[in-house]
Amino acid sequence: MPNLAFKAVSQYQSADHSAIAYADPHELILRLMNGAIERIAQARGALSRGDTAAKAEFISKAVQIIGGLEGCVDHQQGGELAGNLTALYQYMGLTLAEANLNDDIAKLNEVSGLLGEIRSAWAQISQPEQPVSA
Repeated sequence: MPNLAFKAVSQYQSADHSAIAYADPHELILRLMNGAIERIAQARGALSRGDTAAKAEFISKAVQIIGGLEGCVDHQQGGELAGNLTALYQYMGLTLAEANLNDDIAKLNEVSGLLGEIRSAWAQISQPEQPVSA
């Protein structure tokens, strides 16, 4: 896993560190997405309380996690989808920077929603097939 991903994992401070050490790569990506979504929610809360310093810190952590996710994209295997995902992660980083500068909750919500959609799709990738009941 690239160094960026390790930095992103370190930003996911509320995670069980032993669970991270033994998680498979698919689970790590889910944890990173969860961490970014959680940091954005914390930034939203800080913004609503008027805590500018905490808002900036949480947004910064979310941007770092998203950068780690971007660093995990496999361009050799992913083709066009990998390029699109990279562009989307870059867009999210820029949108979070704008949200920070302008105290824009709508932009925080937008990025959180995008991450939620990607997370949902990613979670379905490794779902074991359930037998069909008669």
